[in-house]
Formats: sequence, structure tokens, C-alpha cells
Amino acid sequence: MTDHHKTNLMTLTRYVLEEQRQHPDATGDLTIAMNSVQVGCKFVEACVRKARLINLVGLAGNTNVQGEDQKKLDVLSNEMFVNALKASGKFSFMVSEEVDDIVVVPEELRGKYCITFDPLDGSSNIDAGVNVGTIFGIWRLPSGPRATVDEILVPGSEIIAGGYCMYGSSCNLVLTFGGARVEGFTLDPALGEFILTHPDIRIPPRGKIYSVNEGNSLYWDDATRAYFDSVKFPPPDSGRKP
Repeated sequence: MTDHHKTNLMTLTRYVLEEQRQHPDATGDLTIAMNSVQVGCKFVEACVRKARLINLVGLAGNTNVQGEDQKKLDVLSNEMFVNALKASGKFSFMVSEEVDDIVVVPEELRGKYCITFDPLDGSSNIDAGVNVGTIFGIWRLPSGPRATVDEILVPGSEIIAGGYCMYGSSCNLVLTFGGARVEGFTLDPALGEFILTHPDIRIPPRGKIYSVNEGNSLYWDDATRAYFDSVKFPPPDSGRKP
């Protein structure tokens, strides 16, 4: 007998469509926009997986807006995302870490959204086989397709969809549409689809580890330094482990 749970897969496309059905006034534009994002993520994942084989490791000879040396994969990933997002017809502007200026979409392809993204964050780690990823955020432009560049600066609370896609031993896309819900999807290479594998992700009330860049500890204020010292060196009578 067929295992129903293994055949009734919640793909990312299905998930976004079901979210759309929860809003009767939805136009489907965000669904199409998200589809272009996942196309870009799948392309980058394929390139990262075979980067060494097809000589995509190494510098491209340019620097990005942060002054960082661009890798070949940075440039290729950026071009793929820009083309996929532009072709969707749902974005008017794009802000990429790899491009000095705002990417303005041609008038005939403009939509009501703006997106900011880093197509391949952490690319300097590729040579060491460390995870890299894509970061993105989408928001609605006040004037829609007729918006001007001046309208792209909005508070972070205006973002309607955001997340990241991590490329490593597996490809994981974590996404939120707000409403205190975060969902995690894993790319199934055989199907070529992101499958919901981590529904309703929550941060535990208290964890067993902490993560901080201690290289900046010289610049911490006294309260921050005291807190992390208490975590690393708890009093012997506290009963807590370091």
C-alpha cells in the first residue's frame, strides 16, 4: 500500500499557492515573484555543487559594492537572479550586493515589487567547502509599476516576503511571509523541487550554544562583555555549565 505521507508532498510552489488561496484578494503576483526566486536558487545550487568541475572557483577580477573581491560564481549568480527576476514581470527595481547601482527593470516588464538580495553570500568560503547562501527580501512599492527610485527606501517592517537559501550538503530554503511563521524547505535533486521539511520553525526559549563574532569583542560595551563572560565562565555555585 502506498505511503500517503510520501506521495502527498508539500512543495514550495504548492505552499505558496495555498498561501495565496488564504487571501481572496490576492492577484498571484507574489506567487510568480517567488517562483522566480526559487528558479534562481536552483540554478545557483547547481553551480555551487559543480563549481570546481567547471572552473567557477576563483576571482573574476572585480569588486562589489562592499569592496570585496568578486568570485566568478558571484557574477554568474547575480546575472542569473537578475534575469530570472526581470523575466517574471513582477519587479520594478532590484538591489544587489554585486552591483553598484540599482537595477531598473525595463518599463514593459515592470511590476509592483522591489527586491534586495545577495545572490551568493559567503562566496569566499567556497574554496574551503564551507556553506554559502542567497539572502533576499521583497516589498511592495507604494506606486506599483509607476514607482520611482526614491520609493525603494522603506522600513524593514514593510517586507512582505524574505528568507535565505543555503547551499551545502543539502540545499535548504527558509522562508517567511510574516505572521510569525517561518517554514523550511529542502531541495529534492531527483524531483527538482523544494519540499517542506521543517514546518513552523521556532527558536527554543533557551539554547545550549551561542554564536557571536568574538573578533569584535574589543568594541563591545561593558554590558555585552559582562553577559558573554557570564555565559562562558559561570560561577561555580550556579549549577550552569560553560
